[in-house]
Amino acid sequence: MTIRQPRYSKEEFAQRGDALYDSQIRSQVEEGNHGKIVAIDIETGAFEIADSIVTASEHLLTRVPDAQTWFIRIGHQAVYHFGARSLKKSV
Repeated sequence: MTIRQPRYSKEEFAQRGDALYDSQIRSQVEEGNHGKIVAIDIETGAFEIADSIVTASEHLLTRVPDAQTWFIRIGHQAVYHFGARSLKKSV
């Protein structure tokens, strides 16, 4: 098993991933895929959509074995949510 090493700082990784999603991928994937995961190779722009991080990652790595992968959950600010959320609607 090959261990892939990140080639970018955390900040550049996030910046590149978000920029690719906003400029090239969002318009192709948002409709009808709310809540699904997008795995993006930040070097090539290749991406895969799936219901889970593992599945999206496996599909992307099949196509791009050395991918530098950034994940986004469609329609959400983050892939995972930690902590409690208020059930009250804001006024």
